Amino acid sequence: MDDDVSVDFGEDGLVPAVAQDTDSGEVLMLAYVSPEALERTRETGRAHYYSRSREELWEKGATSGHVQNVAEVRVDCDADTLLYLVDQEGGACHTGHRSCFYRTIEGENVGEKVFDPDAVYE
Repeated sequence: MDDDVSVDFGEDGLVPAVAQDTDSGEVLMLAYVSPEALERTRETGRAHYYSRSREELWEKGATSGHVQNVAEVRVDCDADTLLYLVDQEGGACHTGHRSCFYRTIEGENVGEKVFDPDAVYE
């Protein structure tokens, strides 16, 4: 078995992490991960991230119930970006869409809305 790869968390102590659906390959979201968030993800099997705006660790789906069960964590060639391969329950985006990438640069909605955020985040 290989030794763990040393992740380069950079000067701010964070790395970007892309969440991708394990089965479909759909890119669901991008968030940031601290060393603690990565450790919690690996311990629990559920995606944890670091909120730069709230300056706190958070578990995806803790409020909404739309958790990300992590099948695998991959690291890129420079060890400064992570890929979470996940089984997404419900929607990944706080807007109610399955993916945060639900619109084109021209503003066309190309994504599926799977829940009502007003009902979830009351």
